[in-house]
Amino acid sequence: MKKIYIGSDHAGYELKEKLKTYLSGLGHAVEDKGAYSYDANDDYPDFITPVAEAVAKEEGSFGVVLGGSGQGEAICANRVKGARAALYYGKSIDIVKLAREHNNANILSLGGRFLSDDEAKEALALFLETPFTNDERHVRRINKF
Repeated sequence: MKKIYIGSDHAGYELKEKLKTYLSGLGHAVEDKGAYSYDANDDYPDFITPVAEAVAKEEGSFGVVLGGSGQGEAICANRVKGARAALYYGKSIDIVKLAREHNNANILSLGGRFLSDDEAKEALALFLETPFTNDERHVRRINKF
């Protein structure tokens, strides 16, 4: 079981709700940092920053952030020291695996307007099950952040 923090703006809200159920069904402890309802005028930093801060504070935890493209969400999360967000919005799922293996990414940013529910679940499952390689070269590079 993993501790997973999740957050989204209005564009990712519907998918976030589905992923919460999916993750809980897999036995993970999921904490929702918002949005708690659909509001077309909300601002993603209000929900993404708390996810990134929680993940950075709690070693071994993971985060999932969602928006329309996932791009702004990844940028926002990566402003928090200790957060390492990787973006996925489709195409080759290998990028998700490499983000974990090589970059020790602890947050997955998903582009809700570009992914089906099944694609998002597949990417999230791969992200959570892929370990960091802990190779010296990757550790050395991450430490330079």
